[in-house]
Amino acid sequence: MSKEHTLIRRVHLAHADANLAKQLWDVQCLNGRVHNIAPADTETKHVEVPDHCSVVAGDEGVLLPSLCHAHIHLDKCFILEQCDPLLTGSLPEALRVTNKAKAGFPERQPDLYARATRLIRESVEAGVTVMRAYVEIDTAVHMVCLDIGLKLKSEWKGVCDIQIVAFAQEALYPSLEAQSPGENFNLLKSALTKPGIGVVGSAPWVEPSREHAHKNIAHILALAQAYNLHADFHLDYNLDANAEPMVWEALRQMRLIGWTRASAGKRRVTIGHATRLGMFSSDEWARLRKELEELPLEIVALPQSDIYMMGRPSTDGTLTVPLARRTLDAARIWRDHGVRVAMSVNNVENAFTPQGYLDPLTLASLGVGLFQVGTEPEWRELLRSVSTTSKETIGMGGGDADLTKSKDNGLVPRVGDPADFVLVHEAKRWQSAVLSPGFDRTTVFSGRVVARRRASRWTAVDEAETVAHRD
Repeated sequence: MSKEHTLIRRVHLAHADANLAKQLWDVQCLNGRVHNIAPADTETKHVEVPDHCSVVAGDEGVLLPSLCHAHIHLDKCFILEQCDPLLTGSLPEALRVTNKAKAGFPERQPDLYARATRLIRESVEAGVTVMRAYVEIDTAVHMVCLDIGLKLKSEWKGVCDIQIVAFAQEALYPSLEAQSPGENFNLLKSALTKPGIGVVGSAPWVEPSREHAHKNIAHILALAQAYNLHADFHLDYNLDANAEPMVWEALRQMRLIGWTRASAGKRRVTIGHATRLGMFSSDEWARLRKELEELPLEIVALPQSDIYMMGRPSTDGTLTVPLARRTLDAARIWRDHGVRVAMSVNNVENAFTPQGYLDPLTLASLGVGLFQVGTEPEWRELLRSVSTTSKETIGMGGGDADLTKSKDNGLVPRVGDPADFVLVHEAKRWQSAVLSPGFDRTTVFSGRVVARRRASRWTAVDEAETVAHRD
């Protein structure tokens, strides 16, 4: 049986050392792993190409770890045209118009499949090889979104690892008086018997009371334990300084049931949005960091959604929270408090996030301006937040503690690493991939090229020069 080789020729790597970053490298992949990394020979004819080896022309671009959606809604992207017109842009309005559109998903299953396929395809073309994809389960859609998500997970196997979240966006408790969870919970529980689900999740903040929200967390953690799944919460999605952050309750319950790093393996509890944490004091961050040393809870910021939806004007017309405080500043939080934060896209073209794109690198670029991030170590952290940190956050990364603290921040491949990359052809240094991500890309998953994206370029000046040369 022949061995599968791929040779990625003449690329820059994201070395922290400036001299190494200027060097061109050849990266050889064998059977899904990095087999060899060597300085590129200036003479192509001197490069030894193994038999049965695919050669990828690097064009002296930058080879980065492949990208990751740590938080993406597979069923709710690209539905803005199906929603009622937005009149206020508020969160209650977004919930209302989305629920109305979602009620039609069972009758529009071909559209649901097409939109989800577009999301995956465009993501892979941008360099995404891993995603945590939410599909909703409730009395409006029942198992329709889940079944399509599981179908797509199977269809895209070998191109992109899709981690399906059986997700309860709606309340588990039907009323303020309810003592037991209702039909939404029963549907969610029955869904977990289907093979292929990796995560169970919910949005505790939609429950009728804080007490019910705490019960919601307990139910989800219990289901995750029973079915050996990750748990995922949309949590602390507010900017209310008077609201006690529910992350403390999630951690308390994790400790109560013994969900620790020592016992859980790669299983994680993840919280998305977590905008309230941006108001933490240094003491609160220190407390959280200490808790995270023992308990495997991870954090995902969703900048495109958070800065759009959070911090709406108060009744007197003033903003209660500055723009840059409406989402978590991943680079600063790591620098000042030693807590890593992933960043993810969440939604595109729906009422929660009308704007933005599926390319995670655009989040890194957004972070530079939004948080006035001006140093290379911070740029590296932003880059990491949409690639290796995101993978670790959803339990699909290496999790090597020494690597995450290395000078290169885990952004430079090592022999034996999974051969999962995005090659940004137009970038000639890693900094450009953060500051102005190029369009032309090649995606490599498990040592095999799975997508190429190229711009078709034309200008009248080019055509005039061609005609003049021909004449």
